[in-house]
Amino acid sequence: MEYRVLGTTGVEVSRVALGCGNFGGIGSAPAFFGQGESEEEAFALMDAAWELGITLFDTADAYGGGRSERAIGRWLARRGPDVRERLVLSTKVFHSVEGDPRDRGLAPDRVRRQIDGSLARLGVERVDLYLIHEPDPATPVGDTLEALDELVGAGKVGALGASNVGSGELEEALRESEARGLARFGWVQNAYSLLERDDEEDVLPLCERQGLGYTPFGPLAGGWLTGKYRRGEPYPAGSRMTLRPEPYEEIAAERTFDGLEALAAAARERGTTPATLALAWVLANPLVTAVIVGPRRPEHLEPARDALTLRLSHAEREDIGALFQHHLEGR
Repeated sequence: MEYRVLGTTGVEVSRVALGCGNFGGIGSAPAFFGQGESEEEAFALMDAAWELGITLFDTADAYGGGRSERAIGRWLARRGPDVRERLVLSTKVFHSVEGDPRDRGLAPDRVRRQIDGSLARLGVERVDLYLIHEPDPATPVGDTLEALDELVGAGKVGALGASNVGSGELEEALRESEARGLARFGWVQNAYSLLERDDEEDVLPLCERQGLGYTPFGPLAGGWLTGKYRRGEPYPAGSRMTLRPEPYEEIAAERTFDGLEALAAAARERGTTPATLALAWVLANPLVTAVIVGPRRPEHLEPARDALTLRLSHAEREDIGALFQHHLEGR
């Protein structure tokens, strides 16, 4: 495993992070609360990740309706203080833990309340990394930052980050932090993969200018870059495209399958898999601090492990990225 300091936070993280969004659900969607990985399956995934050297576990208060945080907390209690001392916990705030559409957002009182719920479920006194899960247009960002700064000052939160954020929203937040003398966002967590590259236009350059870390999720685009979806064949039972296809519906196009077949050929030339090559492509971006993977079974961690040793030159990365140019132009 490799490790890097996350932006300006001073926190060292493993270059592969365990995404825990499927523990007890599928992300924050209330319709799937209680589904996803069972606690026993989650424990097996956390054991395998820890043995691989993964020290960054990423969750959110609403994942599985709180089940993800509870599973991590129980795993930590079983593992003991030595593991807790080395583990970097990352959680988020925005969506409802109960599935109540009225209970969401980043109002200051709600942020203060939600962190206490996360700490209780995780069984810790402090979470190392705390993110807004997405911006809240109903709440001035400065007000949210005031509350987050209080949490840092109270020792409940280590460092702050922003997820699902655009460059304009991020710039506004950084200006507010500077103007008010508040703790600022130290890194960004957005979707980024061979099939989702919008951040290259403005978010990643902003991160570079501001010294922010970048921990992308969705590096395999909901399984599309693993090779599991094939031209002219039905989607595999239990896959993302049969359970929660909405985020990926625009991917299902002939031009995408052209790129996937070319990616598979490029992987064969290197004696590896499409998933490994796709992850190596993300990791080869010098602005990427760590990549978040969401395995469903322990063996799904193998492509991430192998990607760390698959070093791509700048030219190779450009060539692999070009395989999906038609997909990107057609969006």
